[in-house]
Amino acid sequence: MDDRVRLIAERLRALREDLDFSPEKIAIATDISEAEYRAIESGDVDIGFSFLYKAANVLNVDMTELLTGEPARLQGYAIVRQGEGLPIDRRRGFSYQNLAFRFKDRNVEPFLVMAPFETGADADRIALNTHQGQEMDLILAGSLRIKIGDHIETLNEGDTIIYDSSVPHGMVAIDGMPCQFLAILTR
Repeated sequence: MDDRVRLIAERLRALREDLDFSPEKIAIATDISEAEYRAIESGDVDIGFSFLYKAANVLNVDMTELLTGEPARLQGYAIVRQGEGLPIDRRRGFSYQNLAFRFKDRNVEPFLVMAPFETGADADRIALNTHQGQEMDLILAGSLRIKIGDHIETLNEGDTIIYDSSVPHGMVAIDGMPCQFLAILTR
């Protein structure tokens, strides 16, 4: 596994130990098995975005610090120029850029997301995740098929959806091309 994953795994372990949490407690709080958590903490497996988001909340640390080892420092406002978001590449080719990683004590996590097109992607094969709060997605380019609970919707450029992200949800790019969207997660 790459050095970046190992560094995140080391931060997870250090934070967990500082808080005197057991691996079992973190696993339960992040909706994975203890074996999966131990594999993540060992640095031997890739770390999914949903897990990172949940773990940051459980460990009461900003996602920026978990990913970089440095806390967000700016107050009042923060600018992230085009292409300079904090990259998070953690799910089957999905790439995320955190657009507010410099802003301290934020209540939302805005991400620029690129979902890859996968041949044969359909509603039956959408991987589902959950996390606390709500999520709003605005499609900037391409089309996205999204499954929320038992509902399946197709979103096109300019469409927006907001939903309770504690309901199992997932998405795939469709129509033969990647989909770029703005995802805003609330805590």
